[in-house]
Amino acid sequence: MTTRLSQVVAVEKPIKTDAYNVLSQAHHQVQKAPLLTGLSRTYRPRDDEGEQQPAEATRVQLRAVDAIAEVKAVLLRFYDVTATRDWANCEARADIKVNGETLLRDVPVPYLLFLEKQLTNLATFVEKLPVLDPAEEWLWDQDRAVWRTAPYESVKTKKVPRNHVLAEATAQHKAQVEMYYEDVPVGTWTTVKFSGAMPAAQVKALSVRVQALRDAVKYAREEANGTEIQQQRIAAPLLDYLFGTFTPLASEQAVAA
Repeated sequence: MTTRLSQVVAVEKPIKTDAYNVLSQAHHQVQKAPLLTGLSRTYRPRDDEGEQQPAEATRVQLRAVDAIAEVKAVLLRFYDVTATRDWANCEARADIKVNGETLLRDVPVPYLLFLEKQLTNLATFVEKLPVLDPAEEWLWDQDRAVWRTAPYESVKTKKVPRNHVLAEATAQHKAQVEMYYEDVPVGTWTTVKFSGAMPAAQVKALSVRVQALRDAVKYAREEANGTEIQQQRIAAPLLDYLFGTFTPLASEQAVAA
C-alpha cells in the first residue's frame, strides 16, 4: 500500500504522543499492587447456630498481560509509521532551485530539513549585521580595507580667563571686576572616521538572498514530501519477539494447559 510522505509526517506526531502516553500510563499502572490484586473470602461458622458473616470479594482491575497487549498495539503503529518515514526519507528527494537555477539536485528530505533550520539561523545573523551610518558619506579605503569618511576639520579651543569691569574705581570704592572664561581657538582637529560595517544595500541584498534560498528549500521539501512511498510493516517481528508469549490469549492457553 502506498501513501505520500507528507501524510505520514502529518500523522506521526499524534501517533508518537499517543504511544508515549499509553506506555507511560501502563508503566505506572502495573506498579500499583491494588489494581492487580483480587480477593474472594467466605465465612462458615463451626456450627449451625454460629454467627454468619457476609462473603468478601475484590476483583482484579488490571492484568499485566492486558497492559502488555495495549502497549504492543500502540507501539506497533508507532514503530511502523516511523519506519515508513525513515525509509521514505532515504528515497524522497527534490532539487533546490532559485530563480530557475538549480543549485542542488536530488537532495534527500533529512538534509532539506537541516538546511531549513540552518538558513533560519543565518537569517537571524544577517538581520544583525552592522550597517554604515547613513548620516556620513563613506569611501572605500583600499589600503586599510575598511570604509572611511572624507577628512573634516574642527576647531580646538581653550578657555582663557578674562576680566570684565562692572564699575570703575573711585576715591571711595574699589573697582568692581567680574572674571569670566572665553573660548579661544588654539588649533584645528582633522578627523577621519573608519568603519568595518557594511553598506545597507549590501546587507539588504544578502537578506533577500537568504530569504530566497529559504523559500527554495521549503518548496523542495514540499515537493519531496509529495513523493509516493510504500508503507512499512516491519515492527511486528520485533514486538512479537518481545511480547508474543505474553498476550492475553497465549497466557490463558498456557494456564489451561
